[in-house]
Amino acid sequence: MPPYVVDVQSREAIPLAVVRRQARVSELARIVPECCGLVWNVVRAQQARGGRHVAIYWDRSIRLEVGVELLGSFAEHGEVVHSATPVGTVASATHLGPYGGLGAAHDAIQRWCEANGYSLAGPNWEIYDHWQNDWNADPARIRTEVFYLLSKPNVRESNGR
Repeated sequence: MPPYVVDVQSREAIPLAVVRRQARVSELARIVPECCGLVWNVVRAQQARGGRHVAIYWDRSIRLEVGVELLGSFAEHGEVVHSATPVGTVASATHLGPYGGLGAAHDAIQRWCEANGYSLAGPNWEIYDHWQNDWNADPARIRTEVFYLLSKPNVRESNGR
């Protein structure tokens, strides 16, 4: 895979329907798709309009919210509640390929931020395109966007002190 292109931009909140979980790294490959399914079942039952799948990782203890972009009205139901993506300046990169390789996109963003004087503010999230049948034959086409909320850029003294 070619090097990741990291983009810095201001992002508005994307409304979401989510379930909240606490997980270990080893559980994510099971929990994220399971939670997406739980949320989609509620969204479909309400005939609400949903978009792509989203997983927000709020902290290093892997307190997360997993769900679906909302494209219209939605009523909370049981553990499926309203949320939104973080607002502010973000660094992002697009990962093409199987989900097991997403760590490379996260690493690339973190290295880029460090090299360019940006500090991470805490949360990061992934937005997954809807599964395409041709991805079964060519998993290199799987597309996932990775985002990190940034703090204000580190200010480096210009006089060398």
